[in-house]
Amino acid sequence: MAYKGKYKPKNRDKYKGNPTNIIYRSLWERRFMVYCDSNDSVVKWSSEEIVIPYRSPFDRKIHKYYPDFWVKIKKHDGTIETSIIEVKPKSQTVPPKPRLNKRKSGRYLLEMKRYGVNEAKWKAATTYCEYKNWKFKIITEDQLLTK
Repeated sequence: MAYKGKYKPKNRDKYKGNPTNIIYRSLWERRFMVYCDSNDSVVKWSSEEIVIPYRSPFDRKIHKYYPDFWVKIKKHDGTIETSIIEVKPKSQTVPPKPRLNKRKSGRYLLEMKRYGVNEAKWKAATTYCEYKNWKFKIITEDQLLTK
């Protein structure tokens, strides 16, 4: 199975947006798509259909963040919970550990930049969700690899 590709939903009516253009960029994202598509408690879902502006900590400019998923879930008590979900490897959700040598490697600096940008995106998403009375969640392989 390819790490990237198009997902074809079985329950097209559950998808909010264009169901013929659902792109996954990792097998973890695809796994979450299958969950949304097949789980009866998921009322509606979409992938990369919402745009949230954020300010990059590096160039100080406003950029666009397209969160991985928007989901509406019917909870056990009958209430509906709306969330924005970001699927990320666990290693990208924590600051990178400094290297042992004194000189900062290119890889470390790249990881720091990625983490800084992610942090800015997630802060903007949290604020956006608070305004909408939604939840913002980051899901890692820890949640995706459990049944």
